[in-house]
Amino acid sequence: MNDPDDVKLISRYLSKNHVLALCAHAEGDIWSANCFYVTDVERMCLYFMTELKTRHGSLMHKNPQVVGTIATQPKTIALIKGIQYSGTATLLEGEEDKVGRALYCKHFPVAIAMKAPVWQLQLNEIKMTDNTLGFGKKLMWKREI
Repeated sequence: MNDPDDVKLISRYLSKNHVLALCAHAEGDIWSANCFYVTDVERMCLYFMTELKTRHGSLMHKNPQVVGTIATQPKTIALIKGIQYSGTATLLEGEEDKVGRALYCKHFPVAIAMKAPVWQLQLNEIKMTDNTLGFGKKLMWKREI
């Protein structure tokens, strides 16, 4: 069972940030990338755009299981906050693409002109470190199946 207070803090952090790092792997190849994202807190997922022809896009298309981080760059260790996650990346199509693209373009209007595919990253597990709550404080969330 997920702690509601942890979920609230994690959701707020996800919504306040906009760049994720992800690592994709398939067929013995592995690659990382940074992507702008928007958060759908209710579904606990992120939407981002990337081309299939990119190395990470190609790998995610072959194997949708990804891991990554979302982190800020504070000047002092006492202010460190960040997320480690695992999730499933899905290339959106049809109505799901329209919904994801609309949400993404609302936050990043310049993306309206982009034709890159929209992906949904369904978060499956999150560990958040938040030193502002105490040094090494961990908040956990896991998708309930």
